Amino acid sequence: QPQLVQSGGGLVQPGESLRLSCTVSGLNLDYWAIGWYRKASGKEREGISCISTAEDTTDYADSVKGRFTILRDNAKNSVYLQMNSVKPEDTAVYYCVARFRRCTLTPYGNDYQGQGTQVTVSS
Repeated sequence: QPQLVQSGGGLVQPGESLRLSCTVSGLNLDYWAIGWYRKASGKEREGISCISTAEDTTDYADSVKGRFTILRDNAKNSVYLQMNSVKPEDTAVYYCVARFRRCTLTPYGNDYQGQGTQVTVSS
């Protein structure tokens, strides 16, 4: 059974950086796209980034473009979300998800999902 195991997250101050990790087992990342979405309290899910080797593409939501970077480490079969210049509005539970081949920012309809990790941005 494929698994996505997340790590990272926590409490950070505005303007600081944070890296979230998603370690994947049972899926070949050459064929499976990995995305990140977040769910803030009282708000809808928001897809924020994705990466697909099969399609040779990455994508970002406008809300994080220029601040967040999605990275992949083939040796560790992991995908990372590097979050820079964080803002209070980035506070949410973050999930990594897997979808076959396709990089998409939709937060629904994904095949596999990590357990989620809380990110809180506050001074």
